Amino acid sequence: MRSLRTLAVTGAFAALLLTSVTAFAAGPRVRVIHASPDAPAVDVWVDGAKAFSGVAFKDATAYAPLTAGDHAVKVVPAGETEPAVIDATLTLADDKDYSVVAVGKLADIEPLVLEDNNAAPAAGKAHVRFVHASPDAPAVDVAVKGGPVLFSNVPFKGVGAYTPVDAGTYDLEVRLAGTDTVALAIPGAKLDAGKVYTAWALGLAAGEPALSAAFTVDADYSAQQAAPATLPTTGGSNTALMTVALLGVAGLLSAAGLRLAATKAR
Repeated sequence: MRSLRTLAVTGAFAALLLTSVTAFAAGPRVRVIHASPDAPAVDVWVDGAKAFSGVAFKDATAYAPLTAGDHAVKVVPAGETEPAVIDATLTLADDKDYSVVAVGKLADIEPLVLEDNNAAPAAGKAHVRFVHASPDAPAVDVAVKGGPVLFSNVPFKGVGAYTPVDAGTYDLEVRLAGTDTVALAIPGAKLDAGKVYTAWALGLAAGEPALSAAFTVDADYSAQQAAPATLPTTGGSNTALMTVALLGVAGLLSAAGLRLAATKAR
């Protein structure tokens, strides 16, 4: 296998930098990530109605609040109704967040369904997990340069569990599993207090689009962590202030009764 390319995690992957609110409602929430390197942009249909439109490689939608249950999901080329490159029945449970990831080359594309843990980090901490979505790259370790290994021996479609880290800027390395051989350098990765991240390995180790790394900001509690310990008194009572932001998807669920479902990846 030819040597893997070295990339910085910068604005080149701005399409993957998303923030979502994390206060759980009674029902589940779902987002879609396109990680199939040679697949075209796609539309996602749920129970016969279009739910997500024009999702291209490296794109991630915002979370959509939905309801629990079993539903028929089809993924088709953008603007078309056939052929379905993914046709599956997926299930969602209450009080859960999910990422539905299209992985593998087009000939072998499949849904990787992840149950997300968007709980708030402790003060001064960030949470980060790692998803290996490069179909031809070997199993890898992810480590801090000159420091500890954060995720060990993660294969294609593998997920490194959520790990709390001190907020700060890190030079990270993706190494061939069990070795010191650096497959991908990720300098200057900034992890802010109060945020939950997923780090993604995308693209191809040998081919185009080239292997790359990106982060999504899956949840943001930083405003809460930055709030003063004592809030001003108004009208004789303490007023608690909380600011949360949700990136909506315009027209995402335009059909009444539309529901998206997912099963947890094994």
